[in-house]
Amino acid sequence: MKKLVVLTGAGMSVESGLSTFRDADGLWENYPVARVATHEAWEQDPVYVNNFYNMLRKKLLMAEPNEGHRLVAALERKYDVTVVTQNVDNLHEAAGSSRVIHLHGELMKTCSSRNVDDPRYHRTMTAGNLDVAPGEKAGDGSLLRPYIVFFGEAVPNISVAAEYALKADVFVIIGTSLNVYPAAGLVQYVRRQVPIYLIDPKPVMASGLHDVRHIMKGASEGMRELSAVLLGE
Repeated sequence: MKKLVVLTGAGMSVESGLSTFRDADGLWENYPVARVATHEAWEQDPVYVNNFYNMLRKKLLMAEPNEGHRLVAALERKYDVTVVTQNVDNLHEAAGSSRVIHLHGELMKTCSSRNVDDPRYHRTMTAGNLDVAPGEKAGDGSLLRPYIVFFGEAVPNISVAAEYALKADVFVIIGTSLNVYPAAGLVQYVRRQVPIYLIDPKPVMASGLHDVRHIMKGASEGMRELSAVLLGE
C-alpha cells in the first residue's frame, strides 16, 4: 500500500467555521499573538491566556468536519495515510482519519506548564468540561495550561513528521501558505520523484519545490478533484 502524507493548515478548517489566524479577519486581528500565544504572555497573565483557549474550545465544539476532512479520511481505502496538521482542532480525527500528527498541539488537551510534553499530565477536555479555571493545577502541581505550542517553543513532533515525509509516495498540501516554519520545511524531505499536490484557492509560494500540481480551490472542492485522481473514480 502506497504511503500518502497530507500536510494541512488553517485553510483546511475554514469551511467548518473556524477562523484562520493570519487572514485579515483572522483571530490574530482581535487577539494579538503577544497576549495569547507566547510563553511570555503565559508568564504575565495565565488566566487571560487560558480564557482565550477556553473560548476557542467552545467554538470548536460547535464545528463539524467538512467534506474536505471526510475525503482525506476516505483516502485510507487505498493508501496508508498520515495526516500532519498545523491545526489544533480535532476535525481530522472526527472525520475518521486514523493517524494524525499535530505539530502545534491540540486544543482539546491541557498539560502541565512545567512539563508540557509529559503525557502523564495531559488531560483531554470534554464537552461538559471545556474550561481551565483560574489557578487550576496539573498533576505535578504546576498551573494547567493549554497543550498548544506557543510561538518560540520547540515543535516536538516535527522530527516524527519529517520521517513520514521522507517515506511518502504521494505528498498532499491543503490550506497552508507554506510560510509557517518548521512545518513548511517538511516538503524539503519529500523525495524528488514523489508527486506533490497543493490545494489552496490562493497563489502559494512554492518556489524550490519540484513537480507541484496546484489545484486552486478550497479544501472540499479541491479534495473532490484530487480524490478522483488518487482513487481513480
